[in-house]
Amino acid sequence: MIDEKKLVVFQDKKIRRILHNNEWYFSVVDVVGALTDSTDAKDYWYRLKKRELDSGGVELSTFCRQLKLPSADGKYYATDCANTKNMFRIIQSIPSPKAEPFKQWLAQVGYERIEEIENPEIGQDRIKEYYELKGYPKEWIDKRLRGIAIRQELTDEWKNREIKTQKEFAILTNEISKATFGKTVQEYKKFKSLKKQNQNLRDHMTDWEPILTMFGEKATTDITKKEDSHGFFECKTSAKKGGNIARRAREDLEKNIGESVVSGDNYLPESKKKREIEKK
Repeated sequence: MIDEKKLVVFQDKKIRRILHNNEWYFSVVDVVGALTDSTDAKDYWYRLKKRELDSGGVELSTFCRQLKLPSADGKYYATDCANTKNMFRIIQSIPSPKAEPFKQWLAQVGYERIEEIENPEIGQDRIKEYYELKGYPKEWIDKRLRGIAIRQELTDEWKNREIKTQKEFAILTNEISKATFGKTVQEYKKFKSLKKQNQNLRDHMTDWEPILTMFGEKATTDITKKEDSHGFFECKTSAKKGGNIARRAREDLEKNIGESVVSGDNYLPESKKKREIEKK
């Protein structure tokens, strides 16, 4: 499982990135894959470096830094990465019609990071714009942003308490979700008929669901601090406790309003409109 915050997308191709010394470094292999559509981007990168040297050019690896990036198996591996400036030099060696649009995209991504460092509110404004363009109302966006902040607080706490792999983060998140809603994240996505692997469950939650998610994660953060949980198993116990607090709140709410707040409905406006048309 790869953290979505460490992914950017160029023409439907996912590119991993990592913050290093307050600037973005991008996976060279991912960029090569995006520009060449190669079925084996690692091999292409190897041959590209060799071809450059054989033709009397420079060693392209000198433009890279070995930084640890998450892989599909949830583990982190040392990977050739380059910042915006050095990535421009590497791209010059790749014959691709996508090179110029990619340079423009890369420059914009790098510039946005500089802006956000100088003024963090710009980052939040961009997120708001993203959701507004997708048709979400202000009230939902405000809840989503608050949820992002609470989630970040929790993951930061886990990182400081010896939680290291993406797999561990995923398991702990599932413990909260199971306790709160009776479903793991994947089960919940299936319940909401989300078929794409990269679809974010939280972007499809309705009304009470994100509130209860925040409740469970905030409770977990505070319990983790109070009990001074360390390591995977202690943090897992705290996650269950936090989720159970949210579950009791959910059950009490459902008892009083007479209906379940765990919804198979999809909050995206276009999805709602489609269902309304289908009903007619």
